[in-house]
Amino acid sequence: MQDPILALLAKEPAHGYEVRQRLVHALGPLGEALNPGQVYVTLGRLAQAGLVRTDDGGPPGRKVYELTAAGRDRVAAWLGERAWTKVAPTEFHLKLVAAAATGLADPVALIEGQRLELLRQLRDVQELVMAEPTGDDARLVLEGAALRLQADVRWLEVCEQHWTERGPT
Repeated sequence: MQDPILALLAKEPAHGYEVRQRLVHALGPLGEALNPGQVYVTLGRLAQAGLVRTDDGGPPGRKVYELTAAGRDRVAAWLGERAWTKVAPTEFHLKLVAAAATGLADPVALIEGQRLELLRQLRDVQELVMAEPTGDDARLVLEGAALRLQADVRWLEVCEQHWTERGPT
């Protein structure tokens, strides 16, 4: 959750409550289920790591968090990653929302880059499927992986349509 929170601060500094509200806005019901304390714990860890700094100049009792140069570098690196390890692509969705909100990256370009990576992975998995004998347990697992990748590629097509129709924010 650190990288999405950093990205949400890339547009402008915010206090913890605002960061959580941005998450809720981006994720809907999934964001509402997020423990508010986790946002503050994550912000504290990011501050300890030197990725954000705090300013007590906001409303009384509220720290305002803003990215450091190291934090901006980490957001840029995160936006460029092509990792896809989670079943639900929530983090990738947050990456698209953050990219659009901050203007640091084009969501459609991120989608295209991710699609190319998933298609590469799909090709590799399909080659492994063909190398396994029919009826083999390993083939079944590999076929499941291929189907998952196909579904993820299809979801990216839906994302691309959404972000293309939405246009720049």
